[in-house]
Amino acid sequence: MAGHLWVQALCSLSECIQRRYHHINMNKNWTEAQRYCREKYTDLATVNNMNDMNQLMKSVDNSLNNSVYTGVWIGLMDTGVYKWKWSLGDPVKYTNWEIQDLLNGYGNCVYIINGLWREQYCGQKLNFICYNESTKEYIFETSFKTWRAAQIFCRQHHTDLTSVRNQTENQQIQKIMNDTNISEVWIGLFSDSWEWSDKSESGFRNWSSGEPNGGVNELCTEVMMNLQGQWNDVSCSNSLTFVCHEDNLILIQMNLSWSEALRYCRENHVDLVSVDSEEIQFMVTKVIRQSSTDAVWMGLHYYCQMNLWIWIRGEAVCYQNWAPGNGTKLMDCNTEHRAGAVQSGGDHLWISRPQSDKLNFICSRK
Repeated sequence: MAGHLWVQALCSLSECIQRRYHHINMNKNWTEAQRYCREKYTDLATVNNMNDMNQLMKSVDNSLNNSVYTGVWIGLMDTGVYKWKWSLGDPVKYTNWEIQDLLNGYGNCVYIINGLWREQYCGQKLNFICYNESTKEYIFETSFKTWRAAQIFCRQHHTDLTSVRNQTENQQIQKIMNDTNISEVWIGLFSDSWEWSDKSESGFRNWSSGEPNGGVNELCTEVMMNLQGQWNDVSCSNSLTFVCHEDNLILIQMNLSWSEALRYCRENHVDLVSVDSEEIQFMVTKVIRQSSTDAVWMGLHYYCQMNLWIWIRGEAVCYQNWAPGNGTKLMDCNTEHRAGAVQSGGDHLWISRPQSDKLNFICSRK
């Protein structure tokens, strides 16, 4: 019927894949492999976590049918410029250094003492803090481990060593330390000179023991398939097969109105993202970290003729993640049209914004 929009009442579980990996069974040097991936897919493979690593391994296994093989290229390269990174992959937007230790600058790993951060030699053995993504909890471990051993433990039993993204989180951690009489703990901050080809801030590393060893001209990274996918630094001129990645979601760092963002996604990709499951919400939290605005557009808008929120594809809003006070009121469409955005920080809750606001946005590529 003219003037009405059909709304799907069924809620489906969306496929939970942030990126697809493609093993290319051709031998190229690292630069040639990078060029190929950028032309055919998104880029040479970036790996954000162990789940990504397992998916990448599976793509190589399926492609080679269990042939004899050793290394495959991924998109990690040594730039020679050291930067701080979180093991969990969060951007480093907050720090709480103790000044004199920052000036000393003798360590590549970081621990907390009295609420302040100090650099330390990564081989030192300390207590440490894991973070569990599913329960949103800090887990304090009172065994003494090196930073790398603590990272491995946290990834095996929880999610990773914890990030500390703001002053509130820093104070929460310090309070627990005070309550439990723990004086020093590793956190997930470390410094290295390796950078992903797609400029991702992912701090995930899966080096083999003793690697990277900084050999002559060993500036690129191979995944050693015969060693359970552990990484090794090798010369970029080596000739290897390689893995490309293809992102299903992409953050566009342009400031556009909601309708402009919708047009851009449909002309250049597929559509503005529909966050119709907890899995897609989790994927959004991964790509949203690079945004330059306090919120980013998604494909949710208020449909005035029916007085309800719907996805741009016409689906009902079953899964919801609204911030308090958002998404429940009837909107006055005579004054402004509203659309849904995801907060860039905090818990990445949904908020209602005027469609005329200029924000970054997330496009779906499938």
